[in-house]
Amino acid sequence: MSDKPVLIEFDDVQKVYPNGTVGLKDINLRIREGEFVAVVGLSGAGKSTLLRTINRMHDITAGDLKIDGNSIVNYKGRELRNLRRSVGMIFQDFNLVNRSSVKRNVLSGRVGYYPTWKSSLGLFSAEDKQRAVEALKRVNVLEKFYTRVDELSGGQQQRVAIARALMQEPKIMLADEPIASLDPLTTAAVMDDLLSLNKDLGITVLVNLHSVPLAMKYADRIIGLRAGELVYDKPIAEVSEDDFAGIYGEQAEAKGGVVNG
Repeated sequence: MSDKPVLIEFDDVQKVYPNGTVGLKDINLRIREGEFVAVVGLSGAGKSTLLRTINRMHDITAGDLKIDGNSIVNYKGRELRNLRRSVGMIFQDFNLVNRSSVKRNVLSGRVGYYPTWKSSLGLFSAEDKQRAVEALKRVNVLEKFYTRVDELSGGQQQRVAIARALMQEPKIMLADEPIASLDPLTTAAVMDDLLSLNKDLGITVLVNLHSVPLAMKYADRIIGLRAGELVYDKPIAEVSEDDFAGIYGEQAEAKGGVVNG
């Protein structure tokens, strides 16, 4: 992986919220194209903040953040729209429109490619409708194409959310605790989908996880955050379960599999 170009660069990144809470502190990090990176740490460690700076859902307070060698911290207007089009985001709570169909939800992943009036009227091209079919086929929920989202299971909803993000044709996929509310069988299916996007399509994946075994099974690199600081960064070949005590402290439960906090 070291021969791949650097895609995401954090240089002394700080994030301080208006109430004074430190979200990120002195983050220096390089993510290369095609990596599958698991971000681990207790709740409140800064994992979500880290991911959300990459698509500018959160602005940083100091430092610099580059994608493809270009600083994104001052992006506005078209530059910001293009950035967000290239960065897919998958949320813990799915973030779908429950009363709309799977088809409409997935096609909404293309809104960045259309004028507002066209997307609001649902005037998507035949090519994009076929793209939606292929995206749903990839995550194995094509048979739900016309089903309302609120009639789906949690696992099916998360796979629809992955298909929607895939419609953006992203080069980066961010997944913020995507399996936190899913059962073990569905968790494996969703993680397999993310791995497929990474290995088959070459999409760079960053996923926040509480589960140490899942991080070790799927990622080719693990980074750890504690109190907004980067405290761990190793390729999977160098990772051992004992390392996690340094990230989680006394609450580490590497043997049990899930760290809650």
